[in-house]
Formats: sequence, structure tokens, C-alpha cells
Amino acid sequence: MKQYKSYNDIERDLKRLELERQIAWETMALQKNKISDELKPTQWIITAYRMAQRYGVFMLVRRFFK
Repeated sequence: MKQYKSYNDIERDLKRLELERQIAWETMALQKNKISDELKPTQWIITAYRMAQRYGVFMLVRRFFK
């Protein structure tokens, strides 16, 4: 257990802990927004399109070397 020598030390630690809590809360909110953006159907379409492009290029290269 931490030993405090003055009320200023206690206040400083309480302010630091409050700021850490606020940072953690904002980080969680940003992650929630990022996840909700990734789960939108438009994002699925974009991902499928990119995969189709990669597959198409792979098939083109494969056909070229045959």
C-alpha cells in the first residue's frame, strides 16, 4: 500500500488516475466506432471487390505462364 506524505500527493494521484480513466474510456469509444464501421455492408462489398481483384490477377498470371 502506498504511503502518502501530503494531501497534494493524494490529489496528484487522483488527477492522474482520473485522466487515465478518461483515456481508457475514449479508447473504448474509438474501438466501438471502428468495429461498427467495419461491420457495415458497404465495407463487406469493398472487401469482396478487393479479394476478387487479387484472385483475378492471380488467374491472369497463372494463365500467362501456362
